[in-house]
Amino acid sequence: MIDFNTLQSQWKDQKNINPGKDDYQLVTKKFKKLQRDQHTTKFVLIGTLAVLVFFFIYVYAFKNMTMTIGLSLMMGSLVLRILIEFLSIKRLKSIHTFISVNEFKTRLIAYYKTRTKTHYVASPIIVMAYITGFVMMLPLFKMNLSRGFYLYIVISAITVLLVLGTFIMKKVRQELKDLKVLQQLE
Repeated sequence: MIDFNTLQSQWKDQKNINPGKDDYQLVTKKFKKLQRDQHTTKFVLIGTLAVLVFFFIYVYAFKNMTMTIGLSLMMGSLVLRILIEFLSIKRLKSIHTFISVNEFKTRLIAYYKTRTKTHYVASPIIVMAYITGFVMMLPLFKMNLSRGFYLYIVISAITVLLVLGTFIMKKVRQELKDLKVLQQLE
C-alpha cells in the first residue's frame, strides 16, 4: 500500500513536469500562424468597410433613410468586428515568447478561450446586423436596378454568405482544435 507522503510526493512531481522542446515548437508554430491569420482577417474587413464607405458616398445614401440605416448597420457591424480583431491582435501581441513555456501556453489557452466566446457570441450578432442592413437595402435595389442586376446581387450575396460562412466555420473549428491540442499538452 502507498503511504500518503509517497502519494503527495508523486503528485508534486507531476505538477513540475515541463513541456519538451517539441511542445514548445508546436505552440510557437500555432502562435505565429494565428498572428498571420488575424492580420489577414483585419485587412479583409477593412477592405470591405472601405468598399461600403465608397458605395455610401457614391450613391448619396444619406438622402434615403432606409439606405442610410441599412448601410450604417453593415458598416457598423464591420467596424465592431474590426475593433474586436484589433483588440484580439493586441492581446495576442502581449503574449511574449520569452516567458516560461508553461506561462506562454497558459496565456495562449486563455486567449483561445476568449476567441471562442467571440466566435459564439459576438460574431453571430455582428453577422445578423450585417445581413439585416443588406436585406433593408434589397427593396431599393429592386426599384432602382434592372431585374438581371438585382438577381445578380441577390445570388452573389447568398453565394458570398455561404462561402464566407463555410470559411469562418472552418477557421473556428481549427481554433477549437488548436485549443484542444494546447490543453492536452498540460
